[in-house]
Amino acid sequence: MKHTDRLDVLLKARQCTLLGIGPMSKLCVDATIEIANELDIPLMLIASRRQIEAASHGGGYVNGWTTETFAEYVRTHDAKSNVLLARDHGGPWQNYSEVKGGLNLQEAMKSAKQSYETDIKSGFDMIHIDPSIDIHKRPSFEEVLERLFELYLHCVEYARSLGKEVFFEFGTDEQGEGLHDLEELEALTEEITDFCSKHRLPKPYFVVAQTGAKVKETKNVGVIADPGESGAVKAQLKKLVAICNRYGVRLKGHNGDYLSDDTLRWHPEIGIHALNVAPEFGVAETKALIKVCDDLGLKSERDQFLTLALNSRKWDKWLLADTKATDFDRAVIAGHYVFATPEFTKIKARIAFASRARGLDLDQYLKEAIKSSIMRYVSSLNLSHG
Repeated sequence: MKHTDRLDVLLKARQCTLLGIGPMSKLCVDATIEIANELDIPLMLIASRRQIEAASHGGGYVNGWTTETFAEYVRTHDAKSNVLLARDHGGPWQNYSEVKGGLNLQEAMKSAKQSYETDIKSGFDMIHIDPSIDIHKRPSFEEVLERLFELYLHCVEYARSLGKEVFFEFGTDEQGEGLHDLEELEALTEEITDFCSKHRLPKPYFVVAQTGAKVKETKNVGVIADPGESGAVKAQLKKLVAICNRYGVRLKGHNGDYLSDDTLRWHPEIGIHALNVAPEFGVAETKALIKVCDDLGLKSERDQFLTLALNSRKWDKWLLADTKATDFDRAVIAGHYVFATPEFTKIKARIAFASRARGLDLDQYLKEAIKSSIMRYVSSLNLSHG
């Protein structure tokens, strides 16, 4: 059975919302694989280009993996083939090197196409095409669509040349705190379906819409997270879902981190087809590591880890404009970004040694913390058997 057929069957049978999980660390990937196999459910690993990137593009920050080695690791360990490899936010200027190098449009599009080719060749199941970023100007709606369609045609043709089966997710906006305008989503889906019909291409499986979710620091600041706005938010979301259903595509929300269980339960109730969650799982692992240090009295290792995370400054883009985040808070936000560094490897080895002396398997403990965080979503989104 094709992946998309299986997802459709699951959506109908369980009235669920599918889950995309950011591969924040090796243990997060292991946790995802274990849950997918234990519950026999499909889960998507949504790798951004900053996290996982082609070897030709320098790789990503997660576990030293390239696209090629990441795909091989998941395929080797996913015994029941329940994990779908998905490229999240593929497109121009979506990795560090393209931004740092100041690439022009032609160069950035070429680089993005090469990255996509590695995804497809490595066996990724789903490709997210996201041309929303432009470091030189604010592109018009027409320019964004032109780039999206160019990238889509390239990916489809390349996949066909290799005999690979890939499905797609389209996104044209950076996520904000509000909800998608109905007329705008209608225009977007109409343009997309018209293009696919004209070129005899399959429609994208997912279309990303603004669902009122936005992650800042370690909370969700979007309107969907505001209980006082729940009635209006639900009404608008139902209309967004109806538009997608009418055009035969599925609505996907991003930035689902830190939403309450009640809010998560809305998603299948309203009919939202899928939700992405990422940084929350990295923070869960970071907090679990700090707790081990506190419980075992490993103040030196704890402080070294927090200093390393703080000095990375990877927390910067996550801060609220009126932030009250302490240095500790900032380090927690950035902790997972340094897990693959040589400095952290040494710190963790000392924590693991002290843990073993107390009868604690550090990696197992951290993985269980991540699994607990993931299972909150699996349960609230109706993915488990009940």
